[in-house]
Formats: sequence, structure tokens, C-alpha cells
Amino acid sequence: MAFRYGEYHDGPDPLAPPYDVRAALDEMGDAILSGSTPVHALRDLLKRGLPGAQDRRGLDDMLKQVRRRRRDLRERGRLDGTLEKARALLDKAIGQERAELFPDPSDEARLREAGLDALPEDTAAAIQELSTYEWRSAAARQTFEELRDLLRREVLDSQFRGLRDALANPDPEAMERVRQMMSDLNDMLDKDARGEHTQADFDAFMAKYGDLFPEKPRNLEELVDILARRAAATQRMLASMTPRQREELAGLINQTLDQAGLAEQMRRLGEALHARRPDLAWNAPERLTGEEPLGMGDAVTALEELADLTQLETALRQDYPGARLDDIDEAAVRRALGRSAVDDLEALKRIERELEEQGYLLRRRGKLELTPKAVRRLGETALRRVFSSLDAGRRGDHDQHDAGSAGELTGSSRPWRFGDEQPIDVVRTLVNGVRSGGVAIRPGQENARTGQAGGRAGVRLSVDDFEVAETERRSAAAVCLLVDLSYSMALRGTWAAAKQTALALQALVASKFPQDAVQIIGFSNYARVLQPDELAGLDWDMVQGTNLHHALLIAGRHLDRHPDFEPVVLVVTDGEPTAHLMRNGRSAFEWPPSSETLELTLSEVDKMTRRRATLNVFMLAADDRLKEFVDEVARRNGGRVFSPSAERLGEYVVSDFLRLRRAR
Repeated sequence: MAFRYGEYHDGPDPLAPPYDVRAALDEMGDAILSGSTPVHALRDLLKRGLPGAQDRRGLDDMLKQVRRRRRDLRERGRLDGTLEKARALLDKAIGQERAELFPDPSDEARLREAGLDALPEDTAAAIQELSTYEWRSAAARQTFEELRDLLRREVLDSQFRGLRDALANPDPEAMERVRQMMSDLNDMLDKDARGEHTQADFDAFMAKYGDLFPEKPRNLEELVDILARRAAATQRMLASMTPRQREELAGLINQTLDQAGLAEQMRRLGEALHARRPDLAWNAPERLTGEEPLGMGDAVTALEELADLTQLETALRQDYPGARLDDIDEAAVRRALGRSAVDDLEALKRIERELEEQGYLLRRRGKLELTPKAVRRLGETALRRVFSSLDAGRRGDHDQHDAGSAGELTGSSRPWRFGDEQPIDVVRTLVNGVRSGGVAIRPGQENARTGQAGGRAGVRLSVDDFEVAETERRSAAAVCLLVDLSYSMALRGTWAAAKQTALALQALVASKFPQDAVQIIGFSNYARVLQPDELAGLDWDMVQGTNLHHALLIAGRHLDRHPDFEPVVLVVTDGEPTAHLMRNGRSAFEWPPSSETLELTLSEVDKMTRRRATLNVFMLAADDRLKEFVDEVARRNGGRVFSPSAERLGEYVVSDFLRLRRAR
């Protein structure tokens, strides 16, 4: 046996490694950390396509193809091709008949010529009158039959794709089979409306007439969808014509169906299809701007495809509330863009699905939210971004030598105190016991060799004899990050940087300093504690007021709950305090800031100083009033003032936090 190996083309590579959804989340994180919402970040990711998957198209690429295909279809041709061809064949038949009558000098010939001169201008009416005309010319009779065959094929093809080829040669048996098919189809639809239809009925129908339906539907629902979309396209074709063209073509259709004995069956079918699919655009006009005249079947096919592309474009845009990739019809994608586009769409769906199934995204009441797991991942991303801008020499640890429960032994010891969890220094403890006179002889068995009584020495230990071994440990800190959420942060474009900084600091403390107690406080007209899982989706407050007074109050409570922890307070703001908390719990706002607001805020700064908390301020604006205020804060507290750009805020905050922890 011989084997040939080559590139796999029948869909996605089955041996390709699974896509890492964490890369997709990181790609979303860039947008989320820049201020976007999770739903918009996911939508933008799906539009761009998967990062690192260059062979996969995103929604935007598919959308461009759809729009290009729509433009090509609109420029393909004109809708009146069948009318134009029917008029040409009619004029040809009449000309051939006149050529046959002209040499004949009889009155009958002149009477026939007068009848031809009196034919209506309307093509359908003229064909109706000539249907009973006795042609003198054999060529004219053949041309007229060609015209009728053309109309029969085009009209039926406009309703059933593929019947044009089946009726290419006039065959009474073929027409009778079409009549029987339509009768059986209507009976099956009536049976389904009564709830009596089964899949076996459909299978028997397709076994008998399957060659007339090249789409190969698998059930009645698919067949109804195929026929309804084509019937709606036929109605749109008529609606897109001029009133005269519409009247003329409608007359040709009705006349052709009457002559074929299909008018009643077609009426029943049309009513059933319209009732089942009223959502289709049945009478919406469409404009085709091409020069080539299209036959009815081709025109209906073009309009049917245009309708598909219009619906597909709406689904691919994903710009409506609650939009999901599951809304995109894979069959429409396959018809419009081919099999490879279906594979690309499935890859995008898999990412959307995996982000939810792996616990990164959560849909709650139709709203997309980040889970705590995703927030941790985004925090790590923000932290990596901060550390990438720091020099390696500035990333040092902040260990200190002190009694503790973790780390390497220092070689020294100290007396045990209640609550200590350090390892017992056995040697020093025993030495202390011996020195305190705690040696005792316990009675033992008689010595078999000497016959004398023996004993074992023991050491009695008291609480004061115990010593514990000292270890290196990391100090614990109570960290407060106060982030301005006021409207001015969004106006100055600094809010996204503040959110990234908060996430980075949260991730740093959680991963590198788990013993620290961190609290992030957002403040605008009021202050509130921000939970880690709400940081990524957090947005600024569209209110007036920068209530640093309230934020410092909350931070003070956090520090008081951890009296043995080293206090670290960091403030990120772009404006001086303009609000304070009154005794009744309401916020008082005033611009310019009132003396009461400044006094209350500075009094909380003094309390921070008494707690030994260094308060460092990162100001994101160069306002003179803000400079004056932060200089006063630095004078009272001894902290430092930074004026970083928004792009370097995270670097400054994290660096300062590490410096403070090392200094402690």
C-alpha cells in the first residue's frame, strides 16, 4: 500500500494544540485595564481575531467579506432580465409572423396583421391574447413556444431553486410530476399544522421528490426555511421594480401558473410559507445597479443571497444588547463565505465558551462580568507591565530580621512568650532547666553486674526555661491605597491608569506579601472600600466632589484594626479635596474648597501621622491648589509627593510601596 501525506484542508487542524484562553483574557485585559467594560473588551477581541492565530479570521474580517460580497451582488445585473427577454422573444415571434403574412394578398392576411397591430403594449396581456392565436409561420410558432417554456422555467425556478434545469425540455410528464409534488407538499404542510406530521412523512416525500431540491433539507423545518426565503426574495424582486414592470411581470407569473395548472397550489404554498415565516422581509425593495439583465431565477437568487448577507452583517456586528456568537447562523456563514469561515467562527465561539466554562467570565442577568479568577489574572498582567518598566536592581525583597514564624533560622533565640509559634530551641531550653536546678534521679532497675540499685537522670522544666529559635521573617503591613474616582479623572484620561495601579498593587500584595492586609478605597463625593473582584470592571463616578476626608477616615479604621502591622498609605488623586463628611453622614461639596473641608481633611492627615503612617501622595495634575495642599500634607506627615505621568503611575506606586516595605 502507498500513502501520501499533505497539508490538511478539510477544516481546522485536528492535531493543533488547543488555544490558550489565558492569552485571550490577557488580550481583553489590555482593553479592560484601559477603561473598557468586559463586554466591549470581549467584543473587540472577537472582532480582531484570536491573538497569535494569524490563520484565523475575526468578525471584522468576515464582515469585510460580507460587505464586499453584497457590493458585488448589487453590481451584478438588473432585475428586469426576464421581462426584457420575454419582450424580445415576443417581438421576434410577431416579426416572423408578419414576414410570413406579408406576401399573402388575401384579406385574411390583412386581418391578421391588424390583429397583431392591436396587441396590448403589456407583455403579459399580449402573450395572453396570442395563446389562442393560430400561427401561420412555423418559426413564429416555435419562438412563441420557446417564450412560454422560458416563462414556465423562470417562474418555477423563482419559487423552487433547480426546477429550471429539470424543466429544460418540455415534458408533460415532468410538469405533471411538479404538480403532484406541490400538491403533496401542501398536504404535508397542512398535516403539520394539525400536529400530525412525522419525520417518516418527510423522508417519504424526499425519497420521491428529493432531486427537485438541491439543498437537500433534512426535515420539514429546513425545507420551509428554504422555500420561504426564496418566496420572500421573489416578493422583494417585484417590490424593487417600477410599477409598470411590477404589473407586467406579475401578470406573466400569474398567467404562466394558470397555464401550468399550478396557480391554486402556489397560492396555498405562499400563504403557508408567509404564515410560518412572517419575520422575513417579504416586501422590502432592494436595488441592483448592474448592467447585465438577470433572469427571474437568477434575480431571485441574488436577492435571496442579499437578504442572507444583510442578516449576517447584523449578526457579525454584534452591536445589539445581549449579542452572542451563537446568534450567528452557521448555515448563512457557509453559504456566504464558505466552509473555512465556519471553522473560523467555531474557533471564536470556542474562545467565548471556554472563557465562561473555565471560570473567567460570568453572565448574570444578561450582563457579562469578570470573575475573581479573571481579576487575579488581570492583576498579574498589570503587575508584569509595571515590573517590565522597573530596573532589576529596584525589585528587591523587603525581608527583615526579627522574631517570626517563617524563614531561615538566624542562630539566636529568645524566651518563649504566650502565642509564639516559632520552633523550640531544645538545647538552650535544656541548659536553662539544668541551670535552674531541675535535675532529678528517677528510680530504676537493679544493675545485674554490680547488684546495686540504679536510676535515670531527668530534667524538670518550667515555663521560664523555654526558649524559641529566632527566624528571618517578612514584616506584615497594613496597606491602604486611596484612589480618586471623581469625574475629573475621566476627563483628564487618568482613570484607566489609576485602575491598573490598583489591580497591580492588589496582585503584588496577594502574591508576594500575603501576610499584608491591603485595602483599596475609592473616593469621589463619598468613599467606599473596593473589593478585589470589582476592580477590573470599576468605572469612575459622574458626581461632583473629591472627599479625601471620608477616604482617610476609612483608611484609619483599617490601620486601627491592625495595630501591629506597619502602616502604608498611598493616595492617588488629580485634585484637592472639595468635599467632606458631615456629622449627619451626608457629603458637603463646595468649590473652591471651604476652609472646613481642608481643616477636616488635614486633621485626618495628622491622625495618620500619630499612627506612624507615612502618607505618600501621587498627584496626576499640575494644579496650583493641589500642589499647595499636598505640600502641606507632606509638611505635616513627612511623606513624599510624586507627580508621575499617567503612563508611569503604576511604576511609581509599586516602587514606592516596595521602598517603604524594605525601609521597614
